[in-house]
Amino acid sequence: MGIELVLMFIGAVLVNNFVLVRFLGICPFLGVSKKVDTAIGMGMAVIFVVTMSSIVTWLVQKYILVPYNIGFLQTIVFILIIASLVQLVEIVMEKSAPALYEALGVFLPLIATNCAILGLAILNIQNSYNFIESIIFAIGGSIGFTLALVLMAGIRERLALASVPKPLQGASISLITAGLLSLAFMGFSGLVKM
Repeated sequence: MGIELVLMFIGAVLVNNFVLVRFLGICPFLGVSKKVDTAIGMGMAVIFVVTMSSIVTWLVQKYILVPYNIGFLQTIVFILIIASLVQLVEIVMEKSAPALYEALGVFLPLIATNCAILGLAILNIQNSYNFIESIIFAIGGSIGFTLALVLMAGIRERLALASVPKPLQGASISLITAGLLSLAFMGFSGLVKM
């Protein structure tokens, strides 16, 4: 069981990266990836929210939605759980790291509508992961999201100092860079069979 959890973790980080392979969470990926410091802060917030939401949504699914036969409320309930956790992160971050809170700006509340977080919670249920597997998958997926965010931020910081042709400046070069990163992550596809 131990090696399977390690492979699941590696698969979630590299092989099935939520941003670069599954294309979930693109909005914060492109919006917050201008500075490495901000990307790391956003990544830490996402790791916390994803892990906690995975735990809570798994418990709610197992002990409330399924036993009471109200699975049709799954998406609504999961969004409410995620939004509540994001609100908690926002309050804590505003008090403990006001500079990071200001730097993240509008993208911090956008974690609540980040499709990667909701997608991960739903994938835990669809793949019939047990409690431990869902936590490992959540941590791996959120670390993969953070890795993609930090890589993109590092590249964008370097691109800010480079002479990029005028037609490619701004969003164009960011999308080209994201595409190249995605191609690079495709190289991990044979690493772990998922």
